Amino acid sequence: MRALKVLFVAAAALVLSGCGYNSLQSQDEAVKSAWSEVVNQYQRRADLVPNLVATVKGFAQQEQTVLLGVTEARAKVGSIQMTPELLDNPAALAKFQAAQGELTTALKSLLAVTENYPDLKSNTNFLELQAQLEGTENRIAVARNRYIASVQQFNTTVRSFPTNLTAMLFKFKVKPNFTVENEAEIARPPAVDFGATTPMMPTT
Repeated sequence: MRALKVLFVAAAALVLSGCGYNSLQSQDEAVKSAWSEVVNQYQRRADLVPNLVATVKGFAQQEQTVLLGVTEARAKVGSIQMTPELLDNPAALAKFQAAQGELTTALKSLLAVTENYPDLKSNTNFLELQAQLEGTENRIAVARNRYIASVQQFNTTVRSFPTNLTAMLFKFKVKPNFTVENEAEIARPPAVDFGATTPMMPTT
């Protein structure tokens, strides 16, 4: 009897492996891991905003509209629960992406007005915050691309025969992805001009 149980387990494992179950599991975990990195980088950016706004406000207090826009965009981002459930909810993911896009736009507006304040542009704290923001925006772009690729791979496996049968059996569903609308604009880091002594942030 014990030998039959061992044989049954071995046969079941072989069947699951051959029908793509293991691939679905590993790719699902890869998507979750890639998503965690996206969340980490977006959170890193959000954490920079208060200090950036406070620094700019110290030199450009009259730019209240722009400063308020950044603060409100960050608040909207913070109001969204960035849980793994977003990965299976197209509407929630779209809301998350839209909020992050608004913060990107607001930050670009903030950096644009700093061009009018030479003292601010030469402030050590401000330059450091801009450098951190540049690095974070680049890491966001990398994390997003990795997530997009991992979701594409997973979705292809879910749709392909015979793994699509396994996916239906074990309730693996196609996952929503970041939309391609305005993808290049959303992924482009805010342009930062440090002047003649510091190179401009890449815009591609």
